[in-house]
Amino acid sequence: MLEFKHPADTVVSRYLRAHPVLGQHDRAFVAETVFAALRRLRLLETLTGGRDPRRLVLAALMRLRGLSLRELDAALKPRERDWLAEFKARTEDNALAVRCDFPDWLLARLQKQYGEEELLALAHSLQKSAPLDLRVNTLKGEREAVLARLAADGIAAAATPFSPVGVRLEGKPQINRHPLFLEGAIEIQDEGSQLLCQLLAPRRGEMVADFCAGAGGKTLALGALMRSSGRLYAFDVSEKRLAGLKPRLARSGLSNVHPQWIASENDARLKRLAGKLDRVLVDAPCTGLGTLRRNPDLKWRQDEETLSGYRAKQEVILAAAARLVKPGGLMLYATCSLLDEENTQVVESFLAAHAQFELRPANAALAQQRIALDTGEYLRLVPHLHGTDGFFAALLARKKI
Repeated sequence: MLEFKHPADTVVSRYLRAHPVLGQHDRAFVAETVFAALRRLRLLETLTGGRDPRRLVLAALMRLRGLSLRELDAALKPRERDWLAEFKARTEDNALAVRCDFPDWLLARLQKQYGEEELLALAHSLQKSAPLDLRVNTLKGEREAVLARLAADGIAAAATPFSPVGVRLEGKPQINRHPLFLEGAIEIQDEGSQLLCQLLAPRRGEMVADFCAGAGGKTLALGALMRSSGRLYAFDVSEKRLAGLKPRLARSGLSNVHPQWIASENDARLKRLAGKLDRVLVDAPCTGLGTLRRNPDLKWRQDEETLSGYRAKQEVILAAAARLVKPGGLMLYATCSLLDEENTQVVESFLAAHAQFELRPANAALAQQRIALDTGEYLRLVPHLHGTDGFFAALLARKKI
């Protein structure tokens, strides 16, 4: 894991596949310990004096997961008992970087954006595990009916505070085996991701595109808002990611979705749609730092060079997607990043170069959808305030001729 060559969830999955003898409890124990250690890696390194994997695990089990010396004793080597007894008495480093558990390059950027009190609140929220959110597919059911069914099946859940189609579960039940999931009545989707789709608010009969569709979570949410009418394109440069949409699309009951692989943002398929689309979602590739609750390895696998590469991609993709929008149409630029360099700076640069577009206030657009959430002219979601992953979105309108 500490080589950071592959995503953490991929490494854990490979390990668990290679060790089928592990039971469900042990598998959960391994995964939760690994992710706990990644979330607080800087703290653990400071306390243990390095990156020795075994010491990091023991430190994580004691400091983060609350196991006692007695509970760990059977697994310890003789010298480790003395070390762990001494470790137990160590006090945490009070340095801001350790308390936040960010690498220096990330801490420096976030310090410019937040005061220390809010920065610590954000950091602490990112050190926790994310809840499991669902989106109700309104083509196949209503939220109240879904909540009633889950309660009847002994699954604790509640309506999300902002998304009108969201459900938040307590704990992490195997929801992908539940009949509601298998029937397509629910999809796993963070509430913040749902709110992006609500902000774009596609209508029945429109021509819409999800420009960076991936496995199609937002595509499906857009299709449901369109009531499976009109035409919804799901574009992506990765055939593998798009392939993940097929089984989800089959469950959803949507008939208006058209997945299309594109070679690049200049693909001929896109040129034929220039100036024809009512709405375009640009969920741009980014550092993903708003998802650190789920993907804590991202802060250690990236650096300033990675950030610079994403920024260049974002500007190119946004300009390409803009060509699809018809006069009077809307485009939503979104990321799951916390950094201004990937968010407001990209939007400001785009608007400076594209006089035919203007910013529409996100708070007014959400109010039209009867969503009581006001983060200003941009949508800014953060876990310590909203309980969602970190998201940014800007609603851009192409002026009518």
